Amino acid sequence: MLYSKPCEYAIRALVCIARNPAGAASGDSIARAGNVPKPVLGKVLQDLVRKGLLASRRGPGGGFQLARRADLITLRDIVAAVDGLDHFLRCSAGLPQCSDDSPCPVHDQWKPIRTHLMHFFETTTLDRMAETVIRKEKKLTRSKQSARAWRVSWGER
Repeated sequence: MLYSKPCEYAIRALVCIARNPAGAASGDSIARAGNVPKPVLGKVLQDLVRKGLLASRRGPGGGFQLARRADLITLRDIVAAVDGLDHFLRCSAGLPQCSDDSPCPVHDQWKPIRTHLMHFFETTTLDRMAETVIRKEKKLTRSKQSARAWRVSWGER
């Protein structure tokens, strides 16, 4: 697993919010759309507010919204806010003194993977993740509609 469950929930919640840029999203709507348990989501959302990724408003029309534009929030920002990045940067074998000069048994294999992973985190933006979800949902909807039309044309229901 690359990151914790709370981090997975944070990613889902932020994608849900990014898909609704017009206004704030309630915790209930985020929980439903992101398939996230409400008790855990509340803690995750408050943590994202404290870390500066979300803003929140109480009352009618309130809810959660992004603290900055979705194209300026990266997967790295989210992972760093929830889990931190230490476990990606330290020795994968757990040695305290692992380096190019004093490598652990898997150093040479892990180093390029870690570099690639950090590049992925730094270049994957929230707006791109949201766009991907929207595109895939549209494709799935079209596919379901086509299947339904085919069944109806053959007299099936």
